[in-house]
Amino acid sequence: MLTSEMIETVDTIINEHDNNQSSIISILQGIQREYRYLPEEALNYVSDRMDISSSKIYGIATFYENFSLEPKGKHIIKICDGTACHIRKSQPILDALRKELSLSEDRITTDDLLITVEMVSCLGACSLAPVVNVDGVVYAKMTPSKTQALVRKIKEGQLSEDN
Repeated sequence: MLTSEMIETVDTIINEHDNNQSSIISILQGIQREYRYLPEEALNYVSDRMDISSSKIYGIATFYENFSLEPKGKHIIKICDGTACHIRKSQPILDALRKELSLSEDRITTDDLLITVEMVSCLGACSLAPVVNVDGVVYAKMTPSKTQALVRKIKEGQLSEDN
């Protein structure tokens, strides 16, 4: 549901880009930064407000992998499945996280919107394989149990960049 608060937030983002249609990607990035995904009602509002067809907006939102039409968790855990990580057993890390968080291939975010778990093609840290990225911080030579410990720290609010 489109609320007055959402309208105000989206208007602020659009105005930061001078209502410029060529800034649509930056506007969508701003909306996603605010809500951690692109709410349908926000996209429809942008379409109306900026006089851009909804099919163009949705085309952009679905083309770029960084955009999400589904709510994501406050914390994003990315498990690398590039060649080096795959060979060094990244799949058991993913399996352990899915089991611990009651997630699946189709359900990647916990019900409380605390954690989203994603398998990604490559994190660019092959010499440290297997790697896991939690909120932009790379953790090297991970195992299922080390990754589960990170999840426990997230749940307890104890995860910081020095951990």
